[in-house]
Amino acid sequence: MRDYKSLFLQQSYLDSYSDYTQSLQNEAYPVWDYVILTASNAAQAEAYRQQLDRRLERRQLPARTHYAVLPDPEGKRVGSGGATLNAMRYIREREPSFDSLKILVIHSGGDSKRVPQYSVCGKLFSPVPRVLPDGRRSSLFDEFIISLTAVPVRIPAGMLVCSGDVLLLFNPLQMDFYGRGAAALSIKEPASLGKNHGVFLGDGDGNVGRFLHKQSEETLAASGATDAHGNVDIDTGAVVLSSYILNDLYRLVETPEQFRAFVNERARLSFYADFLYPLASASTPEAYQQETPEGEYTPELAACRRALWQVLHPYTMKLLRFSPASFVHFGTTRELLQLMTEDMPSYSFLGWSGNVITNYKQSDFAASNAYISPLATVGKGCYIEDSYIHKGSVVGEGCVLSGVTLSGEQVPAHTVLHGVKLRDGRFVVRMYGVEDNPKQALYRGEPIRQPLWTDPRYPVCDTMEEAVNKTLAGETAAEMLSLEESFRCADAEATLAFQEKMGDRVRVESLLERIDQRQPAETAIAVFPGGMSDRAADMLLERADRLDEKTLEGFSRKIRIYYYLSRLATGKRQRELLDQCFGTICRAITQSTVSGELYRPDVCIRENEVVTRLPVRVNFGGGWSDTPPYCLENGGTVLNAAIRLNGECPIEAVVRRLPEKTVVLASGDNDSYEEFTELAPLQDCRDPGDPFALHKAALLACGVIPRQGDHRLAQVLDRLGGGVYLSTRAIGIPRGSGLGTSSILAAACVKGLNRFLGLQADAGVLIRLVLCMEQLMSTGGGWQDQVGGLLPGIKLVSAPAGLNQQVQCVPLQLTVKTVQELNDRFAIIYTGQRRLARNLLREVIGKYIGSQPDTLQALYEIQQVAVLMRFELERGNVDGFAALLNRHWELSRQIDMGCTNTCIDQIFLSIEDLIDGRMICGAGGGGFLQVIMKKDVTIQQLQERLRAVFADSGVVVWRCDLAMEELG
Repeated sequence: MRDYKSLFLQQSYLDSYSDYTQSLQNEAYPVWDYVILTASNAAQAEAYRQQLDRRLERRQLPARTHYAVLPDPEGKRVGSGGATLNAMRYIREREPSFDSLKILVIHSGGDSKRVPQYSVCGKLFSPVPRVLPDGRRSSLFDEFIISLTAVPVRIPAGMLVCSGDVLLLFNPLQMDFYGRGAAALSIKEPASLGKNHGVFLGDGDGNVGRFLHKQSEETLAASGATDAHGNVDIDTGAVVLSSYILNDLYRLVETPEQFRAFVNERARLSFYADFLYPLASASTPEAYQQETPEGEYTPELAACRRALWQVLHPYTMKLLRFSPASFVHFGTTRELLQLMTEDMPSYSFLGWSGNVITNYKQSDFAASNAYISPLATVGKGCYIEDSYIHKGSVVGEGCVLSGVTLSGEQVPAHTVLHGVKLRDGRFVVRMYGVEDNPKQALYRGEPIRQPLWTDPRYPVCDTMEEAVNKTLAGETAAEMLSLEESFRCADAEATLAFQEKMGDRVRVESLLERIDQRQPAETAIAVFPGGMSDRAADMLLERADRLDEKTLEGFSRKIRIYYYLSRLATGKRQRELLDQCFGTICRAITQSTVSGELYRPDVCIRENEVVTRLPVRVNFGGGWSDTPPYCLENGGTVLNAAIRLNGECPIEAVVRRLPEKTVVLASGDNDSYEEFTELAPLQDCRDPGDPFALHKAALLACGVIPRQGDHRLAQVLDRLGGGVYLSTRAIGIPRGSGLGTSSILAAACVKGLNRFLGLQADAGVLIRLVLCMEQLMSTGGGWQDQVGGLLPGIKLVSAPAGLNQQVQCVPLQLTVKTVQELNDRFAIIYTGQRRLARNLLREVIGKYIGSQPDTLQALYEIQQVAVLMRFELERGNVDGFAALLNRHWELSRQIDMGCTNTCIDQIFLSIEDLIDGRMICGAGGGGFLQVIMKKDVTIQQLQERLRAVFADSGVVVWRCDLAMEELG
């Protein structure tokens, strides 16, 4: 059978939060006119105000409501009844009457003696085990505000009085009160539970007839309190007083003299015993005077009761029954521990959890706003809140820890350990047994001289660590405090600040653990559901600063801290964090490829002119796996080929000796030419708009000119033996071709310069020099393009993981027949459109750094495809190779949907019957495409089909062939 009660309360819970959200956003939504919290003393009141202020500043409370915290007058304990009258006086000092006001009063003025860890900030603000949708940990107060949001709509005017340690779970739609008297909010629960609480007995007219306090099940049944289902009407501590009652009550305390007669520690009026009893229809004045008082029975109390009887007994108290409904009593440490551990599954339907804002998700103990090192040992049935448990710490079973930091200590089983910071900056750690009642003269079951609440047994220390150690060891100090004294001397503001800081630390550690586990960014940053605080961001940035990015582990964590942080930021801040992320990648490559000063003053010109011609490349498989940081962390595997266009190697670099002491740079691609007589402009190659950035980087990487230092260009060229002319061009190739022209131009430059200087440089050295150039220019990128142009034929290129990439190249062993078939069937098609960068590198690499599952899977599989391509080609199976090319195309689109567009899709669609395999060249989005034609299809047929569909729009087949011979 379905649990209809849980389903009803779950939906009611969700409805209440929706109402609460409306109250914050909709100015027309009815809200409480006043919310009054009562406090036991000025210090506790100040703690309450701080927490209210925090919520108001963060717009977590309706701003139209007037909030007030009222301590008992003059610090004297005046009882919950006296506190109610004090609240009424506060309101009447500001309002002419109660006639139209809707007031919420939450009595929260206890010292929390039975749960001392909540004394400092008040039990009302003790945590509730759920994270609210806005990301903060809930508290009893928050639950009160949320669950009672809809009540002002259900009453015309009046005051709802609640007990601050009872959370009522009900649906406000079941509330309907428009009477002149009062209304008691009751829920139906089994008599077995009712025997431990107050129970209402109806009078047959829908009103409260009698109160039954903690009576046996037999007595409840005999009194007629038990219904046919064995349930009773439990007193929830929530009562509505109409504006009529409020106006009449206030007449008793209008003058200062009258007020002092009712609100004092001698009378110590109880709201529940002294205000409600006269409202029961079956009550008598004689029995009323016999009711157990909140304090002692005094003549002052008797006089107050006589006056209260005259005012209140003419009214009735309606019995409002809520069902399905439930309530949670936050009473003792034992009850708290049971709620957070054993009973938690019973409240899971409310979204409650034993683990809230914590890194360690264990089912055998509960944690809230706490970091527990995986190397700490925590026993079963523990509850840990607002604490930091470092590695090596041992916590016995059944413990309650609150507000402490453990650094390897051992806590005995069934122990409460609670840290308090005092107003003078020192610390006290209070320890007692879970079963101890501080009102009794017992400590861990053993008799002591006075009640534990007042027994000065806790040492005052300068640090939390010292306080933990001394308390656990049972040592004394020059100053010892009791539970009560430490509560009175506690710094509530510091406690709140510690809790918030602890929450940030927990979330930071949790995010770092998720980063290390390579959880996707969108999942990992969910530890900050309401956004990240500046403090948490600073914590993460501080951790990033401390990491050694020269190690692969430090590098990997650092780039992800920046990237994941960027996902929580917007605008300029987001761009700055991404810059830090990719700047770290750039430095890692630079540090591994550029060791020390590159300048070589010992070299000189050996040849008057060197002309270097290189082919372009096509990437068959494994593209993107050669790009940092993927290749640094996983290694990369690429299959590519060198190709000629129209029978020529189209990439050209010319180096020539000049008689003048100048450096002349020229670019045939943009008709740029410039002569340099000063060194400084040649050393700046980081401007992406500079037409000579590549030329300058080549001169720096090859040691022709120094990167820094006090040098004159004329002196540098004197040592060199002449001026230098360096020109580059990509002959006939359109920009954004996707054929790796930029990196191959760089390769042509370094190859030509090394020969110009008479230096012996093999392919490995040249590849590393191009990597160095790209880092000097801050362009990023991988290593496959320069390998594709520097080395002939089809080759499998790979590098193992590591910051210092050691590129290895294995030429494919192909038969003449296979090479011929490839040349016959392979074609490249120009799309007629230039490929646009679209910040592509950051987009794709960002997906990898952010551990996006689809991207990780695709990057892994494309390397497998590259290896399988080699296998099929070396077997002579061009059809199998074509099928793998298609698979790579699918994976490329999975990595970046921007690699294709309508034009590319239509080109492939128009020739679908003519080809067996298809793929982009480079990153796609424009430039060239590559295809494997069917065996019986010719280049002419392919060309005619494209011309018929695309006419003269620029979509054409380019003649190419594999450059299989050694390149010079």
